[in-house]
Amino acid sequence: MDKYFADPLRYDGGMKFERCGRSGVLLPKVSLGFWHNFGGVDSYERAREITHYAFDHGVVHFDLANNYGPPYGSAEETMGRLMDDDFKPYRDELFISTKAGYDMWAGPYGNWGSRKYLMASLNQSLKRMHLDYVDLFYSHRYDPETPLEETLQALVDIVRSGKALYVGISRWPLEATKFAERYLRERDVPLLIYQGRLNMLDRAPQEEGIMDFCVEKGIGFISFSPLAQGLLTDRYLNGIPEGSRMSKGKFLKESMLTDELLAKIRSYNEQAQAQNKPLSQMALEWILQQRGVTSVLVGASSAQQLQKNLMCVNG
Repeated sequence: MDKYFADPLRYDGGMKFERCGRSGVLLPKVSLGFWHNFGGVDSYERAREITHYAFDHGVVHFDLANNYGPPYGSAEETMGRLMDDDFKPYRDELFISTKAGYDMWAGPYGNWGSRKYLMASLNQSLKRMHLDYVDLFYSHRYDPETPLEETLQALVDIVRSGKALYVGISRWPLEATKFAERYLRERDVPLLIYQGRLNMLDRAPQEEGIMDFCVEKGIGFISFSPLAQGLLTDRYLNGIPEGSRMSKGKFLKESMLTDELLAKIRSYNEQAQAQNKPLSQMALEWILQQRGVTSVLVGASSAQQLQKNLMCVNG
């Protein structure tokens, strides 16, 4: 295995950084998500190639969750190998996040938003990633059954324990987000960032008032699924290709690709062609142009795909 030496010009290659709300944190306009392609079923050498390319081009934010894989936990284990093999000398240049909130292990304590689950999950995550702390820890989803005070106090105590430097929430409804912002601020652990699904086909965080609230309160916003899991690319313009996510049917169902949706995607593609750029680039640029957006989370199945996605930074 070749030893990795980061590009000495990694901050001179065009990556732009955006302040995360009213915090001291600057995030790259494009961040790397580990939801797909970094699990135990995936090539470790390819994961090395993707992360090397990312870091060499200023993508210093790696976003994980406890159950990313498959199997569950294996994306974090990949991160642990990457730390040991490549990134330990650069730990203080990386901004690493993980999350807990969705199904992770059997029984009543491996899901949702209890103090027990969040704390146990983060302890497991740190072991898998070979880290002493994460830069950012999220409550991955709103739990309507657990008192918000319990979930939020766990986040406060996690920061005070030194196991996370900042906290965020993902996919919480507006009223719960307002409660979280106030609760955390009053305990001197301000809410750093909100992670939500925002793309040209799904504008719910804007329509529900979440992004306006984040701007008002100085909370950052990072978009996941910016290409609608591949719908906002040229992949589905002429039907469903073999081997695509939709053909596998786990996260994207064939029934979703209605005639109306296909017509909308083709219309967007025509707009992109008129601008002499691929649809994916236009879709990513659109997100970065929205008020309150700090960064966009992209996945990548290859360094070449990541290279194309980074073109949006200068759009």
